[in-house]
Amino acid sequence: MTLTAAAILPLALLLCLAGFTRAATWLIERRNPPVGSFARVGGADIHYVHVPAGADADLPPIVFIHGASANLKDQMLPLGPPLEGRAEMLFLDRPGHGWSSRGTGNNETQEGQAATIAALMDHLGIEEAIIVGHSFGGSIAATFALEHPEKTLGLLFLAPATHPWPGGNTSWYYSISALPVIGPLFVATLSSPAGLLRIEAATTCVFSPNKVPDGYVARAAIPLVLRPKAFRANAVDVEGLYRHVAKAAPRYGSIAAPTVVIAGDEDTVVYEEIHSVGLARDIKSSELVWVRNLGHKPDWIAPDLVVAAIEKLAGKDRDLTAAARMVEARIATDVHAAGCVNEKAS
Repeated sequence: MTLTAAAILPLALLLCLAGFTRAATWLIERRNPPVGSFARVGGADIHYVHVPAGADADLPPIVFIHGASANLKDQMLPLGPPLEGRAEMLFLDRPGHGWSSRGTGNNETQEGQAATIAALMDHLGIEEAIIVGHSFGGSIAATFALEHPEKTLGLLFLAPATHPWPGGNTSWYYSISALPVIGPLFVATLSSPAGLLRIEAATTCVFSPNKVPDGYVARAAIPLVLRPKAFRANAVDVEGLYRHVAKAAPRYGSIAAPTVVIAGDEDTVVYEEIHSVGLARDIKSSELVWVRNLGHKPDWIAPDLVVAAIEKLAGKDRDLTAAARMVEARIATDVHAAGCVNEKAS
């Protein structure tokens, strides 16, 4: 009887967690419905928002690539309004994220996701664009420039992850979630309950030392990543990042597109002194904009600087150093949240 109970209890717990996850997934999707259109691209259904240029547009098309654990709203909300009418804009959920399906192609790699983005541009008639990549999206932006240089007018990297880092480690839950057999079971039972408990604290550290904008998690639909399929797609992406950048980084020297890299010296998510400095070193046509006391979210904390960088990539005369100093004055008194560690690479 004791042995039977010992066997039944873990199974019952797993069933309860699976039931909670299914209910949480339903509620998350109900609260965060799609906001754009869908296109079938390379075997995947890609969710996107395509904003046409205004009659007096003064900027070329812009394609935005969001980072890990995010979706198209993460860039559309802070950057769409100041650029609306000035340029044709494409915001998309990367394959497997937000409302985009992973598809049957090669979307588990940066090359595959870059190809999907290029195909979506073709579908919408966008011949070339400035490519904006945040965090993990930076690795895809760099890959896009390598694989599709004819479509790359310029590159803007925001707190990117593009180079090998010491140890190549990532979070344990990503490693487990990416495993075959065990991974699907893990995300089907624990991704939602554990994620819901940690989402606010994790978001605080993503923005640290800067303040999380009011209502950010709900407004940017961040809980969408806690659904099992999205969580596992995100885990596979992040778990494979080190292997990808180790192969891709030596090729960055061949990128000829004008490039701007915006990084904060208090980023608690990536090693800015490796990734951002590395891009500025490897891409000869690049400018590194270093912002003191800025964390991992230039898109939300310094949208004015991001817009100025896009303008410069479009050929306008912009002093990005002066723009960075204005941002620094605005965030000078921001302080780290308790528990957020700002590690530095030697």
